[in-house]
Amino acid sequence: MATIEDILLLVEGLTPFEKDELRAKLMENRITAPSIEKLVSEDRFSGGLVCPHCGCLGHIVRNGHRSDGRQRYKCRDCEKSFLAATNSIASGTRKELKVWKLYMECMINKLPIRKTAEICGIHRNTAFIWRHKILDALQKVANQTNLRGIIEADETFFPLSFKGNHKHSSTFKMPRMAHKRGKAISTRGISKEQVCVPCAIDRTGNSLSRIATLGRVRTKDLHKIYDGKIIDKSVFCTDKMNSYVRFAKSNGIELVQLKTGKSKKGIYHIQHINAYHSKLKAFIRIFKGVATKYLNNYLLWNNWINSSYGTLRERVDRIIKVALTTRITIKCAQLSCRPPVPLA
Repeated sequence: MATIEDILLLVEGLTPFEKDELRAKLMENRITAPSIEKLVSEDRFSGGLVCPHCGCLGHIVRNGHRSDGRQRYKCRDCEKSFLAATNSIASGTRKELKVWKLYMECMINKLPIRKTAEICGIHRNTAFIWRHKILDALQKVANQTNLRGIIEADETFFPLSFKGNHKHSSTFKMPRMAHKRGKAISTRGISKEQVCVPCAIDRTGNSLSRIATLGRVRTKDLHKIYDGKIIDKSVFCTDKMNSYVRFAKSNGIELVQLKTGKSKKGIYHIQHINAYHSKLKAFIRIFKGVATKYLNNYLLWNNWINSSYGTLRERVDRIIKVALTTRITIKCAQLSCRPPVPLA
């Protein structure tokens, strides 16, 4: 995006006074126009100016403007300067809010990276980084999700995947021989070659899914995923598995288990969780294989699409506000340095 000084250089025949007037008008337009800075500042500073570095409240002063018109601030406590969008996923970006919103539309429509990059006018590597920056920010919000009422739970499995270019990595070590051809799984049935993902959904549509372990789920894995996420007086509805019996007993949760071959027991059934699994598998297939280290983000993406409501514009505005205003610092280099199997 051209700076104000770049624009002034293109305008000829102005006196110094007229240039100062034009500069002031351009600054005013840039500050008041809808922008990432305005969106973030309205949310972050609703209770007063807060330093994103030290968290100080009240000892913040204005510190001039950047050449692109964005307001700078300075903290009197830590003596650091910052912008409204500092420590957000948009920190350091040179793209306008409309590009981020267009990108979010592509995510809602489940478009692949290359197609998204083409539509938004950005590089495909940038499109990939933006995808996981947004999902990382939404993960912080998703951690506050609770399930209540009748909760259907079951686990699903995905083959281990170490997809990606690792030859230039100094930290990644392939834990097995590469599967250049053939099936991703060589062992029949449930094995350590598969990632176990416990999933749960309540009757209001709230859902939770996360990588727990390799192979069969154990009681301690269920504790890692569900502890603190289930509201009191809820009812867990599952198939016949002993791990759920021990988990429900230790948490004081009422448990209803359906016998093998039975699909319903009064008002209790697991049809919602079965439908959830079908949608999740179809969603993952769109991307022709997801690396296990990024799978948790794709699980969140699927949950977010399933639970979003309203028109496309309303969904974009709601999610982009959450993603941009969440305090999070993500370096591009950190994305590829994640553990190959992010167990809970």
